[in-house]
Amino acid sequence: MTTKSPPLPHKKIGVGVIYNDRGEILIDRRRNYGLIGGLWEFPGGKIKVRETVRACIKREIKEELALDVEVGDHLITINHTYSQFSITLIVHYCSYLGGEPQPLECEEIRWVTLEQMDNFAFPEANSQIIAALRQDKNFTDAKNREN
Repeated sequence: MTTKSPPLPHKKIGVGVIYNDRGEILIDRRRNYGLIGGLWEFPGGKIKVRETVRACIKREIKEELALDVEVGDHLITINHTYSQFSITLIVHYCSYLGGEPQPLECEEIRWVTLEQMDNFAFPEANSQIIAALRQDKNFTDAKNREN
């Protein structure tokens, strides 16, 4: 008789790709504990019950980085399974409105260009976000117009 293992815990995460007027994107480094500790990521967090994705992203970025953003267009939704849990990342572009970025809930934060992303270690699911940014002609065209 085979026993079925219980389903993995699942988390729905709102993620923001925050860009500034120089075409740089804000990334943060996770604290050094846990399964993907110490890796770089795009800011965001768990969506609360009855909370919209946009409200989650705005709240999480304010709580974690002390930034005000405008949540814009949807970029990509990613389903990924790690060994101990599964996640759905719902990713939106965010315009930086104000505030001085502060690492309130992370080790470190940096503004980087899309080209510099290869210099940072990201969790596996985040590589799909970077690929989507590189393929999004509207984002790269807007970035090029600003430079």
